[in-house]
Amino acid sequence: MNEAMQLVLMRERFYRRERRSVRSVREFVRDAAEDWGYGARADDVLLCVSELATNALVHGVPPGRGYRVRLMLSEAGRLLRVEVHDSGDGTPAAREPAGESGRGLLIVAAYSDGWGVGERSPGKVVWCQFRGGRGAVAAGALQGVPGGEISPTP
Repeated sequence: MNEAMQLVLMRERFYRRERRSVRSVREFVRDAAEDWGYGARADDVLLCVSELATNALVHGVPPGRGYRVRLMLSEAGRLLRVEVHDSGDGTPAAREPAGESGRGLLIVAAYSDGWGVGERSPGKVVWCQFRGGRGAVAAGALQGVPGGEISPTP
């Protein structure tokens, strides 16, 4: 049996439960995407990561805790996956908005190529992914970890 190993580039960072962390998350994601040569759909990626980070901050992170953002790019540079890990209870769902809030996951569903929720102990992982890219990672970006192809589910 001959299995081909695919390189997956990964970066992650922990954020404290602070309002300003959402801006820091956007900067982290933008910088990683630029370093990897992943310019495709940058606005969509940043919009969705803002929504996921805001949801974690408002709904998923108990006081005194934080959340983790993980990015993974497939070796071919065509699939970017964004994960937000938090320790809060509940299962997020896209639903009809109530008043001024409740649109975040509808936005993520509309602008990403897939999203979902996975289990974590404690808490959950909310992820979204984007197809596109230049077809190959930038030279010098190979600071990743070996692994399999990024799957549509966590």
